[in-house]
Amino acid sequence: MSSNGTSSAPHRRPRPRLCAVAVTLALAGALAATAPTAQATDRTGTAPSRCGGRGVDPAALVRYESDIVIKAPLRTIWKLQTDVEGWPSWQPPVTTMERLDPGRLRKGSRFRWTTPAPATPHTPATTLEITSTVRHLRDQDCILWKGPAIGEGLRIDEGVHLWTFREVEGGVRVHTEETWTGDQVEADVPTATEALGQGLEAWLDDLKATAEARSGGRPH
Repeated sequence: MSSNGTSSAPHRRPRPRLCAVAVTLALAGALAATAPTAQATDRTGTAPSRCGGRGVDPAALVRYESDIVIKAPLRTIWKLQTDVEGWPSWQPPVTTMERLDPGRLRKGSRFRWTTPAPATPHTPATTLEITSTVRHLRDQDCILWKGPAIGEGLRIDEGVHLWTFREVEGGVRVHTEETWTGDQVEADVPTATEALGQGLEAWLDDLKATAEARSGGRPH
């Protein structure tokens, strides 16, 4: 089921490959030029996704969203996504992770993580330090976090990242979308958007592969 309540399969249009590593606040991850082509979701005319009445930045110039269906139990997918301290075990681009408060992830929780960012024509190679704050969370339903990503010579002032999870026939549809703001990313919106898309697609693929491996490809 998509975030507007329909149960039709997502239409994912092909995205171009990048020859360099793609950096994103969502994943800030790496995809080689030989990585499989992923796709974006066409959600023209649908209502914006929300978590507790909140969504991504409606005014942001850099934005991307996508869906994937994962053949694994919702509880397995949710645990992977919200056990942020475990991200480095299944997302290689997440090089360090630190929870900044104890207990289960909840509204107000904060975590700090790092990831390498390659050089671009406009910015040097660096390591991004990302500090994320959970703005809203509904158990096994949705999560929204936001925060800056800062490295030497590179800064994303604020990334807002939303995830929703819906049980559908054959598994769980995971929807994700993110926006970026900041002078550096807004100076080249197409390149920043492409990088953001690469990272979100990689995150979805890693989540799907890990969840399905742990559950044996059984949706329930």
